This record gives sequence, structure tokens and C-alpha cells, in this order.
Amino acid sequence: TKTISKCYVQVTGMTCASCVANIERNLRREDGIHSILVALMAGKAEVRYNPAVIHPSAIAELIRELGFGATVMENCGEGDGILELVVRGMTCASCIHKIESTLMKTNGVLYCSVALATNKAHIKYDPEIIGPRDVIQVIKDLGFTTSLVKKDRSASHLDHKQEIRQWKRSFVVSLVFCIPVMGLMIYMMVMDSQLSDAHAHHNMSSEEMEARHSSMVLEYQLLPGLSVMNFLSFLLCVPVQMFGGWYFYIQAYKALKHKTANMDVLIVLATSIAFVYSFVILLVAMAEKAKVNPVTFFDTPPMLFVFISLGRWLEHVAKGKTSEALARLISLQATEATIVTLGPDNVLLSEEQVDVELVQRGDIVKVIPGGKFPVDGRVIEGHSMVDESLITGEAMPVTKKPGNTVIAGSINQNGALLISATHVGADTTLSQIVKLVEEAQTSKAPIQQFADKLSGYFVPSIVAVSVVTLFAWIIIGFVDFEIVEKYFLGYNKSISAAEVIIRFAFQASITVLCIACPCSLGLA
Repeated sequence: TKTISKCYVQVTGMTCASCVANIERNLRREDGIHSILVALMAGKAEVRYNPAVIHPSAIAELIRELGFGATVMENCGEGDGILELVVRGMTCASCIHKIESTLMKTNGVLYCSVALATNKAHIKYDPEIIGPRDVIQVIKDLGFTTSLVKKDRSASHLDHKQEIRQWKRSFVVSLVFCIPVMGLMIYMMVMDSQLSDAHAHHNMSSEEMEARHSSMVLEYQLLPGLSVMNFLSFLLCVPVQMFGGWYFYIQAYKALKHKTANMDVLIVLATSIAFVYSFVILLVAMAEKAKVNPVTFFDTPPMLFVFISLGRWLEHVAKGKTSEALARLISLQATEATIVTLGPDNVLLSEEQVDVELVQRGDIVKVIPGGKFPVDGRVIEGHSMVDESLITGEAMPVTKKPGNTVIAGSINQNGALLISATHVGADTTLSQIVKLVEEAQTSKAPIQQFADKLSGYFVPSIVAVSVVTLFAWIIIGFVDFEIVEKYFLGYNKSISAAEVIIRFAFQASITVLCIACPCSLGLA
């Protein structure tokens, strides 16, 4: 008896079903090749051959001669079928031993593991020799009831509704409080520029300018050291910090818990330090009963949270759209199949409804008019028109007669067909498309991988630069106080030089953190 071996060849350059037919037709004629099955979407050929006559490298060469790229795949284990079953009726360890030992003796079963606690069995088998229905029958013959672990066909893992909702909420909260903050900021900038113009053209003295400045509505002091501007900014900033930034804090906490620093850490760091610093400065000014209102950063958190939460919201909306398309694609798959047993001269002996995961290669499947094809196959009996628009986009139905191939998910229109299953389970065209779309969503573009790698260094380096800025200004201030005086305008003359230096140094380092934060947007 001649031994039959199996190999897998990765085929590139196939564009349509005629390429598949071309490869299959030509290779079947070659000596030593027992059978060949080509999957277009997976770009893979499964070849059964006689190793005494031909080798896998020669098979790949034959495909290359037809004008396609071909390489032999080393990991032939891909052909193994994997079955997850729920087994009921097991009471003790001897039941497990009974199932495992019987299955391992069964021809075609490669591996079997049964867990009593979860009532689950994990089985690896060779689909060429045995199929899932045969395995289930073996377990049933031992006196146990068994069924397939139901796969989640609802595609609920693709649902982004919750994330869209939470980031929209975060954006709206931030926006509501950000608009008044921006209004206050713009008003102050306009008034300041008018003052500086008046100072330049009307030769006003610094004392007169300070008097004009403090007479502005927003600079009016409610309490000594607490201006209307700072009080309103504080009131508007608190809700944003607590509600708008809530999700950022959660993400940052999770990142720090795993000893990593991501963009959320930088955002939280910048906004929290800006808020805490401003709050402390206000308290100090009120305690000192300062005449000049301190410079605060209450405008930073609302504005940062608005832009970044908008970005996150739009990102999840885009993801949701792609996932929606994928969920619709998954819903096109048939859930059940009618398997028939044929006698001599294709006489129909029996038929049974089974779950689509239980269809084995080589099974004869009956598809009635209006029904979906559960698997990819070849017509063996019947004539019909088939709507294949889900794959081809072509609205006109395609005629199918014996020998033609059919695609899983396409709809049979007017005649009953008997098909022989060629690609089942994860090998069907539709499953391969779903797999490719899922992979495209999870895989990252090289530039994205680079940005992620960079952000790992970006956050710690920004914090380091900020700390360096703090100490650099403290040193500069103590060496030459005039430089600090030059840049730190309008500071309170009544406080000591050391305090002025430390305040200015803090202000400079906070500014570094706050400015670096939107850069993370560019990086993302």
C-alpha cells in the first residue's frame, strides 16, 4: 500500500476563483499528487501526495511554473481540527479516564483533555481521518451526553457603544466648563494687550498701569489675594478635574500599577499638578493678603481634557464603524446545515439538521431555495441561481450546476442543490474574510508601533525635563536674581527673594509639563 503524506503550500498572486481552478486542474494531472484543495482567501493549498514519487518542494515549483508565488509551509499542524465540547454525566476521575483513553485509541484523535470541574473536553483531531460528529458519537456510545461549546455569534466583543458613551460624556462635561474658561482667558488677553498699548503710546507709569489693571472687573478682589477671575476659574475647573478627567485618572492608575507610563499618565500629571499648584498659590496669596493677584493655571485642565477626550471619542466612533461592518459580516454566516446520506445512484437515504460547526469535509449538504450555503463546497447535483453579492458585490445571480463551486453565506435562489463540503469551519471564505478584518484591526502599522515605543520614553523624559527646569531656575535665581526679576513680572515685592525664585521655578516647570501634554496628541 502506498503511503499518502500531506503538505501545505502558501500561494500568492491568486486573484479569483479561476486561479484556484487553474492550480487544482493542473496539479491533479501530475504523477504522485493524490488530491489538492486551494483556499483563495487564506492563500493556502493543501496537497496530499505520494512521497515516493514527489516532494513538497517539487509541488511548490509546479505552482510557480503556473505563474504564482509558492512556498512550502513548515507548520503542517495547521491542518489539525480543534474541538471544544461540553460533556454531561461525568461523576468522578474514572469517567474522565474512560473518555480520554477511548478517544486516544480512536484513529485520527491526536490529543484529548477532559476537565471534570468545568465539564469540558478539548480534543485535537486529524480532519482527514475523523470529524467532530464521529468524536461526539464515540463519547455518546460511552453513555455520556455531549454538545458543542456554543461560539458567540453575536459579535458582542466588537461593541464600542459603552466607550463611545463614556468619552462623549467626558468631552461634553469638559466642553461645558471649558467655554467660559476660554471666554475669561480671551477677555483678559484683550484687556492686557490694550493696557500694554496704552503704556506704550501714552507713557503711563508702572504704578498707573497696576492701578488700571486692578480696577478691571475680573481683577477685582473678593478677598485679599482672591480675584474674581481666579475664583471663577477655580469653580469651573473643579467639575472638569473630577468628572471630565475621571476616565483619564482610571487609565493612568492602571498604567502606573503595571509600572508603565503612557499618555494618560502625562495628561493626569500635567492637569493635576497645574490644578494643585494653582490652588496652593491661591491659598498662599490669600494668607499673605497679596495686593497683586497670582498667576494661576486653572485654564489648563479644562482645555486639555476637551481636546483629548474629543480625540478619544472620535477614535472609538471610527472603531465602532469598522466593528459594525465586521459584526454584519459575521451575521451572514449560516448557523445550521442539512446533511444528507446518499445511496447508489444518488438516492437520498436520510437527512439531519446539525450545527454548522459539525459539518465535516466531504459531507453532502442539501441547500433548499432561499437557504444560505453553510460551507464552501462543490455542486454534485441540481441546478440553481445563487446570489453571491456578499463576496463579489455582483447583484445578478450566478448559475450553478454540478462541478461549480459555491461560497458559504451566499443565498440559493430557485432550485435545491446537493453540495460536497470542501472548506468547513474556519477555512470557509467568509470565515477567512472575518479573520483578515479582525487581524487588520488588531495589527499595528509600523509608524504606530514606533509611536508607542516612543511614548514609553516620552513621558519619563518630559517629567525629567520638567524637574531639570525646576532646579535650573532655582540655581539661576540664587546666582543672579535679576534674571528672575526680568521674567517674573508683577511679583509681590513684600515676599523674600528666595520665595520669588521658588515660585517662578515652579511656574516654569509646570509650564513644561502643560506644554508637553498636547505634544502627546501629535504623537498619538
